[in-house]
Formats: sequence, C-alpha cells, structure tokens
Amino acid sequence: MKSKIMASALALTLGASVAFSGSPIAAKAENGQEKKYIVIFKEQAKLPSGYGSEISKAGGQIESRLDKLGAVEVVSSNPNFLSEIKKSSTVLEAGVQNIVQPETAAIEETAFVTEAGSSADLYNSLQWDIKQVTKNGESWTLPGGSGKSVDGKDIVVGVIDTGIDYNHPDLKANYAYGKSFVPGYPDAMDQNSHGTHVAGSIAAKGRTMGIGPDLKVAAYRVFGPTGGAETAHIAEALMTAADDNVDVVNMSLGGYDWFQNPEYATKDVVADVRLFNRAIQYAIQKGVTVVGSAGNNALDISSPGKLSGDDNGATHRSPSSQTMIRVSAGGQLKNLAFYSNYGVGKIDVLAPGGDLGPAYNPETGAGRDNTYLCLSTIPGGGYGYKGGTSMAAPKTAALAGVIIAQHGKDQLSPSQVKHIIQSSSEDVFKTGYDGESGFGLINAVNALD
Repeated sequence: MKSKIMASALALTLGASVAFSGSPIAAKAENGQEKKYIVIFKEQAKLPSGYGSEISKAGGQIESRLDKLGAVEVVSSNPNFLSEIKKSSTVLEAGVQNIVQPETAAIEETAFVTEAGSSADLYNSLQWDIKQVTKNGESWTLPGGSGKSVDGKDIVVGVIDTGIDYNHPDLKANYAYGKSFVPGYPDAMDQNSHGTHVAGSIAAKGRTMGIGPDLKVAAYRVFGPTGGAETAHIAEALMTAADDNVDVVNMSLGGYDWFQNPEYATKDVVADVRLFNRAIQYAIQKGVTVVGSAGNNALDISSPGKLSGDDNGATHRSPSSQTMIRVSAGGQLKNLAFYSNYGVGKIDVLAPGGDLGPAYNPETGAGRDNTYLCLSTIPGGGYGYKGGTSMAAPKTAALAGVIIAQHGKDQLSPSQVKHIIQSSSEDVFKTGYDGESGFGLINAVNALD
C-alpha cells in the first residue's frame, strides 16, 4: 500500500508538493529500545481503578492520560509489553502508536503577495472558491450567513492543524485563542503555513475573505514546523476542543492505517483506530460538528481492499468516521480535482479545493494554471495558492459554522448540521448521491435559505 500510494501521488503532478502520510512508524520494542504504545480500556469515559499498576506490571510507563477517552499513552522497553498488557481484563485494545501527518497540500505555489500593508482587494479578483460557495457573497447577507450568530454568541471553529498566524491582518480580528499540543512548542503560532491557509478559508476578513468572515477560529496546534503528530496528541486536541465548547472542528489531516501490513500485526493498528473513533464520538456527543478531508492520493477509499490495491491486507483512511463530515475536493469548473480521493460511502460532500485548470496534464505537468488553485492567508501577513482536500474541508467546516450561527449556538446537533449541509448541496455529477461528490457541492445560500 505504501509504495502504491507513493506511486499514485507522484504521478499526479510534476513539480508540485505531494505527500504520502501515515502508517505506524513504531514496531515492537526490540533489544531494550523504548517504543510508544496506546492502551485502550473497556471503560470509555474513565480510566479503571488500578490501571497504573497494570501498566507498570507489564513493563510500561505512562506518558500521558486521556481519562475521558479511557486511554493512556505508554512508553516501554519491554518487547513483550503488548502481550502482557492484553492479559488484563480491563484492556480492550493495545497497540503501537501511529504518527499522523498534516494533509499536505496536493499542490502549492510560493507566496503570491507579501505586502501586508497593501490595500488591493484579492477576494474579488482571485478567490473563485469563496465566491463559488457563497454565490458571490450573497450568503453573507442572510441571517447568520457571515458567521455572526443570531444570539450574539461567538461561533468558534477549532482548527486542528499546524497552528495559525494570529498576527495576520486578515485573521487577527477573528482569532479566538490558541493551544499547542506539540512537545517543546507551547505557542500556537503556525510555522508551516498549512493551518493559516485553512483558517483563512474559514474566517479571513480583509484583502481575502473566508466563507464565514465573522466566525471565530481557534488554533489547536498538533504539528511542529516539520513532521507528524502522535495519535494521542491529536485525540487530546479534539477532546480539549470539545471541552472548550467549540462549535465545529476542522481536521485536514493525512493518515492511513494499514491492517495486515507485513511489518505490523493487525492488532498493533486497531488501538490507533479505536482511539480516533472514541475522540470523534466524544466531540460529537458534546455537540461538535467534526469535518475532515478525504485525502490527496486520487484513490478509491470505499473499501479497505481497494485502497490496498495489489497488496495483502486492508487499508483505512484515518481519522475517519461515518459521523464526521468527509469532504472531497472540486475545481473551479465544478469537477472532481484530479488528486482527490473518492469512494461510495466515504464522501459526504464536495467543496472547492482547487486544481491546475482544464488544460493541465497530471502525467506531464504541461498546461498548469495556478489561478485555478485556492488563494488564502499564509504566515507573515502574506497570501499563497494551495490545492487539496485540505482546502475543501475548511470551507465545509465554515459552512457548518454559519448554519449554526443562523440558528444560535448549541441549538443544532451535529447530525442536524450535517443533514442541512448534505440536503442543500448542489448535484454536480449524478442525481442524488455518488462516490465522487457525496450529496453534492456545498452551497451556503441553499443551506441558509
């Protein structure tokens, strides 16, 4: 699967930034080397009594606790730790901890504009994607359509990502707060650009605009300047966002869990999937609408066997859940972007993620037109083009936010928000549901009318 996804990604675009992300990188401990594990207990809402001594007896040391998810992160140099801890009657699953990457943009273009003091309007000239969803800003004139709630309460979209440049002139007025879950990086400031671009798609208000220019964004930073994040840290960020009473969470994350990978036993991967599922359900039960990107590998993710291709075993897009809103990426011409994952039962809606235009040849790289990408904010007060399901998901998260704003904070359940988004979407491919666009292309005016 690893080689297949890499090959498909590299075939997508020449000279573009394409990333493969996320199988488990830690194997069982050997020769006394410390490894990280996740232990999931049968009790979902708390840790059982005596769990610490059970971990210690198996040769593990607790690194962090996720009490409300019934899980702990453990370090152990015992090569038999997993088999030992699984003997406990209180343990549901235990396995090697996975590393998840930010959903790196399928296509990136260097900063387009860096002069923060310039007054040129970039929304009118360059943001076709925001115009497509808002019908040229018409949705902003509807009740709640800008993200300003009818009850006067802030509607907050939590961005689980690389952080946010909270000093950016288009974002600082709508920045609520930030928290970091990255060891050694206490500040939520974005040192990558991904999270700032995502935040701009949601709530920019300046030279560029977001879908909800009066929504608030909160940074839940899980990625440092480079590299990925451990599953436990992402789960903790999602749980914290739910406890903070955010209204929506956007997770433009990139990961796959490969069951029956010859390098890892199936049982070593199941714990990672279960922890994500618990964290997602925890957030949804607390009233948070959770939105995620479908991935940028141009693959059918409808079944584990299809995603694994010629390899043995089964591959799952992770984090993923039927209760989330899962988003594929479309282009300016309301087409499926050439890099977007798809699959019946795995896609809920399509949103603009950008591509390189109708003349672009993914195999040769010829015909590239960057104006078909999505322009948004990047750190340092600048603006940059990106394309990916990462750019599609936050537009859907922002739409969820303005729907909530129209009804009032805490008045709609996540399932009601999801239903409104799906039922108001525009059919662009088959009538009704299909595996490429789900229920269709998101439409803020339809959703708010």
